[in-house]
Amino acid sequence: MNSNSIKIDQSWKAVIQREFEKPYFIELCNYLNQEKKADKTIYPPDPLIFKAFELTPFDKLKVVILGQDPYHNPGEAMGLSFSVPRGLRVPPSLRNIYKELLQDLQLPISNHGDLTSWAQQGVLLLNAMLTVEHKQAGSHKKIGWQEFTNAIIKAISDNKRGMVFLLWGKFAQSKAHLIDHTKHHILIAAHPSPLARNAYSGCNHFSKTNELLKEEGVSAIDWGLE
Repeated sequence: MNSNSIKIDQSWKAVIQREFEKPYFIELCNYLNQEKKADKTIYPPDPLIFKAFELTPFDKLKVVILGQDPYHNPGEAMGLSFSVPRGLRVPPSLRNIYKELLQDLQLPISNHGDLTSWAQQGVLLLNAMLTVEHKQAGSHKKIGWQEFTNAIIKAISDNKRGMVFLLWGKFAQSKAHLIDHTKHHILIAAHPSPLARNAYSGCNHFSKTNELLKEEGVSAIDWGLE
C-alpha cells in the first residue's frame, strides 16, 4: 500500500488528506508492505481498504456505524464494517442485525450480507482497524489504524452537525469521547455478536436513527436490502 495511491471520494480529501502524510501513516503503509513481502495474507485487498470512503462521500454523510476490524476469513472483508460480498454466508453478528431490522422495521431478513446500499445512502461503515491478518482477529490493532480512524471520527464530529453515531459494544463505545454530543446523536447498544446473548435485540436503533434524521431535516435511510 502506498499513501500516494489511495483513492477516496474527493469530498474526504480536504478532511483527511493530511493524515496520509503523517509519519505514523507512512509507517503503517511500510508495515503492511513488509508483511505482504513476508507472504502474510492481509484482508481486505488493497483496492478495498478505503472502500467506505469511496462509497460514502463526506458531504453526503448522515450516519456512522463503527465496527472493530475486518473479517479475517478469505473473501469476506470488503472495506465496510459488518458487510460481506454477495454469495458468502451471512456472519453471525450481521444475522442478528437483520433480526433487529425485522423486529424494529418489519424488514425481511436478507439472504446476502452486502451493505453497499447503506453506504451509498450516507451510512459510513467504518472499522476502527482497516486491515487484518488471515485468521488473526485483532492482529492490526496496534499498527496505527486507530490513530487514523480516531482522527476520522474527530473530523466528522468537528466538521459536521446532526450525525447519528451507532456505537455497538464496549469497543465502539470507547470512541464516544471523540464525538461532540452537543452537536451529534449517539446511540449505544450491546454488540450484535451472539456472544452478547441477545443483549443487542430490541435496541430499535434503525427506527431511532431515521427519527433523528427527520428531526434534522434529512431524508431517512432505507435499511431494506432486498
